[in-house]
Amino acid sequence: MKKDGIVIASAMNGQIRIHAARTTELVEAARIAHQCMPTSAAALGRTLTVTAIMASDLKNENEKIVAVINGHGPSGTILAQAGGNGDVRGFIGDPGLYYAREDGHLDVARAVGTNGTLTVTRDMGLKDTFSGVSALQSGEIGDDFAYYFAISEQTPSVVGVGVLVDTDLTIKAAGGLIYQLMPGAGEEAISKCEQVAAHMKPVSVLIEEGNDLEDIIKMYFEDAVILDHRDVRWHCGCSREHFFSALLTLKESDLQEMIDDGEGAEIRCQYCNSVYRYDTEDLKQVLEKRRVENR
Repeated sequence: MKKDGIVIASAMNGQIRIHAARTTELVEAARIAHQCMPTSAAALGRTLTVTAIMASDLKNENEKIVAVINGHGPSGTILAQAGGNGDVRGFIGDPGLYYAREDGHLDVARAVGTNGTLTVTRDMGLKDTFSGVSALQSGEIGDDFAYYFAISEQTPSVVGVGVLVDTDLTIKAAGGLIYQLMPGAGEEAISKCEQVAAHMKPVSVLIEEGNDLEDIIKMYFEDAVILDHRDVRWHCGCSREHFFSALLTLKESDLQEMIDDGEGAEIRCQYCNSVYRYDTEDLKQVLEKRRVENR
């Protein structure tokens, strides 16, 4: 299997910017973490993929992009977080959805819904974050991000993103192809993007066929110049120490109550489903540290 990654390129003398991503291993790791059924896996995988592509343009590895989709459909909230270092994580409200359309394709729109919003937040490590919000257009994820780019970032874009789920529920192929018109792009560049959009095969199929990302780009943009290669991977980064710090934010009375009942505490990370247990002695340490800090 080819390795996950993102290739960034430009075409037509910089008038078109292109990102191609293979995220098969990433989406499979997310599927396993959340025990996703096919439609939930496709919805989460598409969101993770586009968010990872957006983060590949970040200049600092500590910067992050968070995309939140809530179409008030059965899937509930879908959240993806990607960093400039290539780490990606996320979750879906209901991982157990399996809807298929009459043509046999997964019905992601039914799971996501269309009565809601896509919110993208850019955390550049500064005091303030920057957020943009757009209304969902189709619930298919790709169209919704394309509309976000046009409305919130004034960047006309075509977003192709797909996830192929195998009969054993594993991820057969996943990836994305985004191409955008840069400021000042002429009619020829606009026409080229429209032409590619009309004839492009689903990106997940191209990846399943074994095509390299560079070949996929040059399949549609013959004059493409490759600018960069970026790594991308599923990685949560949660830890026992992280949640120990979270316990320190509880009231002393709540911590004492947990100690008295003798059951300890169990915390599950919403991003990756890892479970961390803290026994009574751990909680006593938390309470003591809390009291020392409050003196």
